[in-house]
Amino acid sequence: MNKKNLSKVLALLLSVMMLTVLFAGCGKSSSKDENQKIVYNLGAQPQTIDPAKNTATDGGNVITACFEGLTRYDKDSKMKPGVAEKWDISDDKVTYTFHLRKDAKWSDGSPVTADDFVYAWKRVLDPATEAAYVYQLFCIKGAEEYYTALSKKEDADFNNVGIKVKDPNTLEVTLKAPTPYFLELCSFATFMPLKKDAVEKDPEGWTMDPSTYIGNGPFKLTEISEKEKYECAKNDKYWDAKNVKLNALTFVMIIEPSSAMGSYDKGDVDVLDAVPPEEIQRLKDAGEYNIVPYIGTYFACFNTKKAPFDNEKVREAFTLAIDRQPLIDAILKAGQKPATAFVPYGIYEEGTTEFRTKGGDYYKPEGDVAKAKQLLADAGYPNGQGLPEITYLYNTSENHKAIAEALQNMWYKNLGVKVKIQNMDWAVFQDARQQGNYQIARHGWIGDYSDPMTFLDMWVTGGGNDDAKYSNPQYDKLIKDASAEPDAKKRMEMLHQAEDILMKDYPVCPLYFYVNQVVEKPYVKGVYKVPTGGIYFDNAYIDEDAKAGKTK
Repeated sequence: MNKKNLSKVLALLLSVMMLTVLFAGCGKSSSKDENQKIVYNLGAQPQTIDPAKNTATDGGNVITACFEGLTRYDKDSKMKPGVAEKWDISDDKVTYTFHLRKDAKWSDGSPVTADDFVYAWKRVLDPATEAAYVYQLFCIKGAEEYYTALSKKEDADFNNVGIKVKDPNTLEVTLKAPTPYFLELCSFATFMPLKKDAVEKDPEGWTMDPSTYIGNGPFKLTEISEKEKYECAKNDKYWDAKNVKLNALTFVMIIEPSSAMGSYDKGDVDVLDAVPPEEIQRLKDAGEYNIVPYIGTYFACFNTKKAPFDNEKVREAFTLAIDRQPLIDAILKAGQKPATAFVPYGIYEEGTTEFRTKGGDYYKPEGDVAKAKQLLADAGYPNGQGLPEITYLYNTSENHKAIAEALQNMWYKNLGVKVKIQNMDWAVFQDARQQGNYQIARHGWIGDYSDPMTFLDMWVTGGGNDDAKYSNPQYDKLIKDASAEPDAKKRMEMLHQAEDILMKDYPVCPLYFYVNQVVEKPYVKGVYKVPTGGIYFDNAYIDEDAKAGKTK
């Protein structure tokens, strides 16, 4: 073989070797990418994943993965820049000027602009959308008046609403009064931007098709399996995609905690937040169970428009007939606190003063059976005689069933009242409760931001989340006045007065204050939850060595 041919052969061999190394490297990288996947259990299928219509944490967690607002929570539960890279606040704390990132894009690659926020917020303010959270926008100047006019089919001019596009990357929002939690609201689903052409391509079904569910968050929806799962992939168009380590994120829908626990133990699920109480100690011992701050209340909701709960004395009697501690000790076992008011612990006024500590208790955790019996008699139902048939409604779940049975037993033992219990699938249950097709129903509320208002403004007359159909003009006035009060101390005094009225009228029966449970495999890193119930996977990743059992 001559020298020239030998050179050709050597060059060919070198090329083959380089390609072999290159493809071997690519194969290894691909394998790593495939391992960067987390499976999280949502529980039941969300009623909706439309940012304007969602009211539950399950739907909110899917939305938060696929969308991003002007702001976003960081791992320390503080507000960090989202689509807005910075903002200016006027000296009177009424005007916010948001400067949007020029590299913020939708998952289809088109730019996110100030007009996308205006479209989304205007859609929320349209009564036809039936956004339960529309009242969250009422802190914006002219928003409530615009919504009210549309509701009455009167002339309404959006130009009078304090939402203005200064240029494609600048959004100016004018509030009717200083709102200390406004930046938190800007991270909430109701305030997410929407891509107009995607929504209007199929107004009724755009959330049920990945091709029209176009978001601007760290992940994008790729597959929907009804009542089974949502498959998401990394959104390469996300402005901070370089810091998103996961290649895939799956939201599975396993309703029963025991079944979800089985999937977790088999390695089919990586992260849980609903745990069978009997498994808590085992998970603690394994270092896989944690409690993180949470602001939430589990309660029974009375339909104040249906007999016999249209009578305040009956509502109070049913509330005082319950001993809350056994619910925690015998059923829940996760360190929950008995709820003796509606606004939970974890919300602060000024400095280190908690709203709940200052507000105190409205009854004892063990209730007051003697007073409950007297109230029922005063209402015309001595020992429960003459009461119509009563049904307690709850959504299908082992824990909710156990609580329902405990309440059923206490109401019978302490009041002589037989209460039927009935379960429904989550979406059907939510609809029944929202429409008022119930007498007593299980309920739970997680704060949307760190302020008492998030637990109190939901009960204003006609409010989208007023499932109790409660109405008290004095209460409504206090909430309205508090929302416009610039003095922080006076504002808190008004909110305490509002809670006093709420807990005098008893449209709700608080049972316990939630704890925020997180169960995750040792190889799952970077997942964080915030006190408002949201779970974030932006910076999550799989430690492959830990998953393989290797020690470092």
